[in-house]
Amino acid sequence: MKLNQFLSPFRVIILAYAVLILIGTVLLYLPVSHKPGVTLTLMEALFTATSAITVTGLTVVNTADSFSLFGIAVLAVIIQLGGIGIMSLGTFIWLVTGRKINLSQRMLIMVDQNQLKFSGLVHLIKNMLAIAIVIEGIGAVILGTYYLNYFDPWHEAFLQGAFASLTAFTNSGFDITGQSLIPFAHDYFVQVVTMLLIVAGAIGFPVLVELKEYLSGKHSQYRFSLFTKVAVTTYLVLLVFGAVSIWLLERGHYYAGMAWHQQLFFSLFNSVTARSAGLATMDIAQYSAATLLLISGLMIIGASPSSVGGGIRTTTLAVMFLTIRAFAQGKQHVHVFGRELHDEDIRKAFIVLSVFIGGLFLAIVLIAAIEQGSDIDLVAIIFEVSSAFGTCGLSMGITADLSPFSQLILMVLMFIGRIGLVVLLFSMKKTETKQRYHYPKERIIIG
Repeated sequence: MKLNQFLSPFRVIILAYAVLILIGTVLLYLPVSHKPGVTLTLMEALFTATSAITVTGLTVVNTADSFSLFGIAVLAVIIQLGGIGIMSLGTFIWLVTGRKINLSQRMLIMVDQNQLKFSGLVHLIKNMLAIAIVIEGIGAVILGTYYLNYFDPWHEAFLQGAFASLTAFTNSGFDITGQSLIPFAHDYFVQVVTMLLIVAGAIGFPVLVELKEYLSGKHSQYRFSLFTKVAVTTYLVLLVFGAVSIWLLERGHYYAGMAWHQQLFFSLFNSVTARSAGLATMDIAQYSAATLLLISGLMIIGASPSSVGGGIRTTTLAVMFLTIRAFAQGKQHVHVFGRELHDEDIRKAFIVLSVFIGGLFLAIVLIAAIEQGSDIDLVAIIFEVSSAFGTCGLSMGITADLSPFSQLILMVLMFIGRIGLVVLLFSMKKTETKQRYHYPKERIIIG
């Protein structure tokens, strides 16, 4: 097999992210990336680079205490590359240098951004980058200015604000406060700004592009795509469902004795951050087992497709729900918002969920077996695995205590979660050959 035949666009994307992780590992392993007196092992550098590229946020070292300004700059760059997408930033470089985007490059962009067609790709990338820069810039200015109340001197405040804006919008979960957002547990302004940045990054770039075009007023009768309608509806329903469910489960437990506004913001923020962001305003381990399992489910669902987040994605869940509803109603086709869903999309949704759940279960069993004899309980393992596979980054504080083999499993999960199961499955797919015959059909009993 020739090299160009072996390196399909799906395999090129996987290779590109793998190479970027290796480069990030080397840079973070260099002494110049560490604070005086701090030494990172190669495993710690590899785990940190993997978590940053996959915009997850799980860490085995304290970012604020371990990395120098150079190391933080390296983290910021690879987080941005992982969040926006390697091929998206590559497209920007091609455009700036005046190069034309050929067919093979468009195919890479399409795979990297989980798009279905070639048309409009360059337009999408231009808008994506512009929107990302504007949102992150506005967030950096707002938070940097506000952080003057917390940090001194002024350049430390704006460094904290810029990094906080980047990590919130890319849903990467990293922080340089040393305590995530726990210092701002009672500062609702910081929380609101952070939640808006998280939602903007997780809702999906096609949604933001369509919203931008709608607000521009260029189209008198603008029609949002079916993807935008389904993605936004599902995202908002899950956000409200998560917040209400967390409050109901914790009102007599962790929230007992708290003021109503504290309960509201803890519930709302944890519902938002569980979708892929991984930032925390509290010690998440203080929640009950029921709430932790609920949040694990939210992390598994994750964000929207073509966003900075991971998980099975909102549209996958929506398609499954709509398909089950149609089956229960005795309908042969699945309809939503006046449109009929494609059979291939329905099949893809169930394949993604099946493979995801299978991988999740296998990882839980393996880590539980490896960590036998330790003080780490099953709920913590389920939570950690869900966070890694959903590229969320929330943790009950066990990441650094896991054995190297368990950490390696988490790295594999983070990597798969970032590139996406569709890309992974298509990378293993053989060249299609047209079948010239069919076997006799026979029914089997289901359920």
